Amino acid sequence: MTSTLPTMPLIAFLIAALASAQSAPVAAAAEEDAKQAAAEKLVDQQYADWVATLPAARQTWEQVLQENLGSFYLPIHKRQKVAGQSNAWDFIEDAPALPRVLLIGDSVSRGYTQAVRKALAGKANVHRAPANCGPTSLGVKKMDVWLGEGNWDVIHFNFGIHDRNTPTADYTERLEQLVERMKKTGATLIWASTTPIPDDGSKQQSGASIVERNQAAAEVMQKHGIATDDLFAAITPHLATMQNPRDVHFNGEGYAFLGQRVAEAIEGTLK
Repeated sequence: MTSTLPTMPLIAFLIAALASAQSAPVAAAAEEDAKQAAAEKLVDQQYADWVATLPAARQTWEQVLQENLGSFYLPIHKRQKVAGQSNAWDFIEDAPALPRVLLIGDSVSRGYTQAVRKALAGKANVHRAPANCGPTSLGVKKMDVWLGEGNWDVIHFNFGIHDRNTPTADYTERLEQLVERMKKTGATLIWASTTPIPDDGSKQQSGASIVERNQAAAEVMQKHGIATDDLFAAITPHLATMQNPRDVHFNGEGYAFLGQRVAEAIEGTLK
């Protein structure tokens, strides 16, 4: 009777082949990681070289950004600067005769910053806080940094999407602290209602949470006599065409729309 069992050399071959097949994806992943690390290192060096060519005031601004943009936005900023691209965190060289405006807000605010600058060109110096400002808890910690020297004529601000799961009482209390701090600058304050978000259980978010936060914020702003730029109401009829599917963010048309709305609110205050 002939044996059907594989010979020892064949077994060894099969084991080696299996090990090779299993190690191939690991090796490929390691190679890709190495390439990415090398690319990031190159961008870091190119960015450092670029910063070294800047005047002192601009170098100082880049240092502030390095300390505050975080691990997600700082690499994006570096790549854009190395590529010679403009972004929301551009250094703003003030025209002395124009009022100074500060935008404070999260990634939605970041998205409409450049549209606001375009709309207010020749009318105001439009700066933005050196961060994705996130939740009110971060604002309490970082507001002094974001305000800088505090020489602002108008501050347009929002906190909401990152506070969607913050207890309303805590959200309200922190907003009170932030408003009190910003009022000390002497600037005219404009509150931007938080834009709608889609329901998404996987991200622990619901549209109702934003309605609740906007209601709580409205009470704070009414108490302090602060005008509201109602971005929630303005953008809601256009969500189907201006908001990314299943996302809190907007497409180019949406950010242009929001930027124009923000610019109009600011310009109305300046007049």
